[in-house]
This record gives sequence, C-alpha cells and structure tokens, in this order.
Amino acid sequence: MYEDKERWNKRFVEFPMPDNVATIVEKYIGFAQVGTAIDVACGTGRNTHFLAEKGFLVDAVDLSDYALSCIKQSSTINKIDTDLDKYNITPNKYDVIVNTNYLNRRLVSQMKDALKAGGVLIFESFIVAHGNYKHESMNLDYLLRKNELLHSFIGLNIIYYEERDDINLRGEKVRIASLVAKKN
Repeated sequence: MYEDKERWNKRFVEFPMPDNVATIVEKYIGFAQVGTAIDVACGTGRNTHFLAEKGFLVDAVDLSDYALSCIKQSSTINKIDTDLDKYNITPNKYDVIVNTNYLNRRLVSQMKDALKAGGVLIFESFIVAHGNYKHESMNLDYLLRKNELLHSFIGLNIIYYEERDDINLRGEKVRIASLVAKKN
C-alpha cells in the first residue's frame, strides 16, 4: 500500500487535476435526492466540492494523502484516507455514488448495495481501446471492456449510458464509458 500511496501522491503533484466538476456529475446530479454521497477515488476533490456545495454530506475516499490534503476542510466533507483495494462501501448508505476515472471491480460489485432506494450512481471510466489511444498499454485490470459497465449494473434503472472517444484530463485521446443509474 505504501508504494501505491507514494505513486499516487507523486502523480497528483506532477499532473495536477483541474478543479472543475466532471461534466457527467454536473449534468446528472439533479436526478439524486440531496443527502449522503460518496466520491470514490476522489483525488483532489473536484467532484467532492461540487457535491458539498449542492448540500450533500460527502465521504471523499482516496489512497493519496496528498490529494486529500487539497480538499477543503468542511463539516460536510469526511475525508477517508484508505487503500481502495481493501475498503468496503457501507450498504444502504448513499443517495449518490460518484466514481470517475477509476475502476476497482471489487467496489463495483458493492455499489448497488450501497445505494439507498432511489439512490443514483454516476460512473465514468476508461475502456480498453486499440489504435491511437493513450491508455492502450495500461494494465487491463483498470480498463472496462465493451458494455461491461452497463452489464455490471443490470437491475438498476439506467438513465444514461454511452461509450465514446474523449480527451482525458491531460489532453490525450481515450475511450470512456459513462453510466447514470437509479436504484428502484
């Protein structure tokens, strides 16, 4: 875990993340009832801050203590410094779950149970892509397969789903999957 923490700390220092909220979060947050939220692999808090400003009580979860130090101190933000490979999401706790630019299949399986009735999931991450894509040689454990995200959340009411080419936060061409779903 210590090596992973240092690697992520270094990455956040060398490649600062933008402060603007992810477009998918901004566009679809209105489908969620204001209450409790979790921002999985929150990084420096771009989505965390947005959720808190909208009135949510936010659990901001990340391995990087450097990234968490960039999140403002607030009574509505609970920073959780943890190894996401070992972290468990509390069942039936959240009105909204946000997961952007990160994939941990072990947590994916917990997310449905973590949503309260009427809770909303906003999930966007990278897909395996061949050709002129930046993440082609990344570890396949951290890349979705075609339609995998959609199939992972069967049983939820799918509000939006798309797989598309995009540009990542560093200006590189990538392929991503985006999903917004609600628990009945």
